[in-house]
Order: sequence, then C-alpha cells, then structure tokens
Amino acid sequence: MDWFTGAVLYALIWWVVLFAVLPFGVRPDAAPDAASGWRGAPARPRMGRKLLWTTLVATLVWAACVGLIESGWISFRSGFFALQEP
Repeated sequence: MDWFTGAVLYALIWWVVLFAVLPFGVRPDAAPDAASGWRGAPARPRMGRKLLWTTLVATLVWAACVGLIESGWISFRSGFFALQEP
C-alpha cells in the first residue's frame, strides 16, 4: 500500500469513527425552550476530547487494517475472494 492509499484509508476511517464517537457523553440542556420544548445543542459538547478519542481509535483501526491488508490474509487477486475467470 502506498502513502496516498494509506492516507485516504485513514481519512475514511477517521470520519466513520468520529460519527460513532460523537454521541458518547452527550447530555441535552436541562431547561427546554418554553415555546417549542426543543433542548437544542448539548450544554457541554467536549469536542476536543471527542476529537482526541476519534484520532486514537481511528489510528488503532487503521493500523489493524493496514496490517491485515499487508499480511495477505485477504486478497482479491488470488484465493477465495478472487474473481473467477469465465
């Protein structure tokens, strides 16, 4: 895998992990809006902490993916997942 493919893979994994991490620890505003009942954005979103956790988890998942790809356990060129010639 070249550096560009690795960087694109990391960016895709990072975004997926970000959307998985965003809901953790979110508590809505205690007092809803009187007119609509809408609570709006969280009182303390803690985005810095979420970005740090996203980066750490994405790095671990990316390293596992790169290790699996480089190991040759899964290959689309030969073996079970290879395309069959007509």
